[in-house]
Amino acid sequence: MPGGDFTLTQAEFDRIRELVREHTGIALSEAKRQLVYGRLSRRLRALHLSGFAEYIDLIESGSGEELEEFTNAVTTNLTSFFREPHHFEYLARDLLPKLVAADAGARRLRIWCCAASTGEEPYSLAMVLREAQPLLTGWDAKLLATDLDSNVLAHGAAGEYTAERFQTMSAARLKTFFRPMAGDDKRYSVTSELRNLITFKQLNLMHDWPMKGPFDAIFCRNVVIYFDKATQKTLFERMALLQRPGDHLFLGHSESLYRVCDKYDLIGKTIYRRNHT
Repeated sequence: MPGGDFTLTQAEFDRIRELVREHTGIALSEAKRQLVYGRLSRRLRALHLSGFAEYIDLIESGSGEELEEFTNAVTTNLTSFFREPHHFEYLARDLLPKLVAADAGARRLRIWCCAASTGEEPYSLAMVLREAQPLLTGWDAKLLATDLDSNVLAHGAAGEYTAERFQTMSAARLKTFFRPMAGDDKRYSVTSELRNLITFKQLNLMHDWPMKGPFDAIFCRNVVIYFDKATQKTLFERMALLQRPGDHLFLGHSESLYRVCDKYDLIGKTIYRRNHT
């Protein structure tokens, strides 16, 4: 591209888009060309490559290590604690009490956060579960947090955040669930009571899923906006197999199952319930 260290031809960009879709399911538009150039040119410099053609050859050769760097580079990770707060309010106010009331004695709760990013979403869910501890006494409650990007997932598993990350969180929650890090009062570490609820695992949604479910709730928020309709349909059909009638699915504010999957009914603002289909 003009003005950069390298030239990215249209043919090279089109092939990169194909590789991104093949390995991640993400459909990149023409408008993402500058983003692709900016992120992947860093990899070219790090690897001392002469241009994008050489980098494409490397990816196509099946280099597992660089393929991971490639997917990490093209993945967008925008998140915050209690983002789209109505979902967490619904979980606390409606879903958890209903699950407890309907329980037949198993006392088992499983939630999957399938785009965990740097951890803010799964830790927000964990805070809701800990705050509901009187309701969930004696329950086996666990959260699975997965993401395609191994770098951000490692950040989430570490559970360490700078002070500015807590702007959307109440002071009471910060005090209860986080501790200032030794020698640095501008960084905080998550408490073990939250950490112990969550298992962080790297997972490509386009590949096989090792988990069997069932999941009482799946948070698949702000993920499928990057997928085409065919990929979305396949994804939600697979998710439906991991849920029972009555289980819940939460999507992002701009996402919908309309004309994508008929196995869920819309019951609230981007809140769906598995039906008997």
